[in-house]
Amino acid sequence: MNQVKEDHIEVEGRIVTVLPGTMFRVELDNKHQVLATVSGKIRKRWVRLTAGDRVKMDMSPYDLNKARITWRLK
Repeated sequence: MNQVKEDHIEVEGRIVTVLPGTMFRVELDNKHQVLATVSGKIRKRWVRLTAGDRVKMDMSPYDLNKARITWRLK
């Protein structure tokens, strides 16, 4: 059994709205909006995310409307 890890696209964006259930609407630099959730690392370390924050995300090449927030930028 040889498992190949999926390739992820790293993108940056700005949080537009905070939604319930640790979901966020994030606008990318090219004005495309995606629905993003928080990664376990951010959730575990209690990082507070608010509207206007710049974030780094991983996106799957198969679904370009969803992403996972992996880092909060300054």
